[in-house]
Amino acid sequence: MLGSECSPLGLLASPMGYLHQAWSAGTNIFTYHCVERAKVPFLIPEGLDMSDPIVVLADALNQEQPAVLATVVEVMGASPAKAGAQIILLADGRTAGTVGGGRLEAAILADAQMAFNDGEPRLTHYRLVEEGPEAIGVLCGGEVRVFLQPYRPPPRLIIAGGGHIGRALRPMAEAAGFAVTIVDVEPGRAEVPELDAVTFTADTSVVLLTTDHVSDAAALRKVIGTPAQYIGMIGSSAKCTRILGELRNTGLDKAALDRVYAPVGLDLGGPTPGEIAAAVLAEIIAVRRGGSGRSRSRRK
Repeated sequence: MLGSECSPLGLLASPMGYLHQAWSAGTNIFTYHCVERAKVPFLIPEGLDMSDPIVVLADALNQEQPAVLATVVEVMGASPAKAGAQIILLADGRTAGTVGGGRLEAAILADAQMAFNDGEPRLTHYRLVEEGPEAIGVLCGGEVRVFLQPYRPPPRLIIAGGGHIGRALRPMAEAAGFAVTIVDVEPGRAEVPELDAVTFTADTSVVLLTTDHVSDAAALRKVIGTPAQYIGMIGSSAKCTRILGELRNTGLDKAALDRVYAPVGLDLGGPTPGEIAAAVLAEIIAVRRGGSGRSRSRRK
């Protein structure tokens, strides 16, 4: 539990820890009370300033939108920025706060955009002179260091079907940092309307664990055109080959079908639901992180 700091005042008193912890846990705690694993909106108490970078950051995270927070951590000599000044960059290019304006702020926001793109925090240095390394073309003469902290929503895992494997996969994926949604699919139907309400992004992984090939094919047709980073389907090699062949005959091109990992999971050899779930999660992580899936001690 977060104790007395589970309040907007506690959030503002220690913003960095809360916002990072909220993303790591895949939860929203930005409300008047701690609400574990709940979709309760961040209620901004009357009097809080929506131009404050921390308040704007909390609101962005509550809406599962990425952001980068820039904080001036050191100032040496003359500078329009003061230590502790902050500015936040949102996904749509909007900002809140200021780090001195002018060329300094423009340079910081340019580096914040780089952090936005690669998701890596960084410490940047700016010399407020006209020429030379790290110069930004001004005459103030001072130097400024800025810490850029990207915040991203957790990767999402959509499990269509569930069952024994899905129940085992969910806690494993949550422990690995995924926000997990299980979509119950009615078996034997050629349509899967349950997936209509799901939003798919490039940081979404989808695992199809329905109980029959009709539902698997319908769910696969629904998700194969989405930007999901990973799409996996459970089943024997014969079943997966049949479903992919049927979809190919409907006009889906080879590039689209090649995105599908079927049968799903790495070959770990385990037959139990928990072992299969571990193999599935291992493959998802390998695809997401660019890993090979091979044993690190047996690479030769």
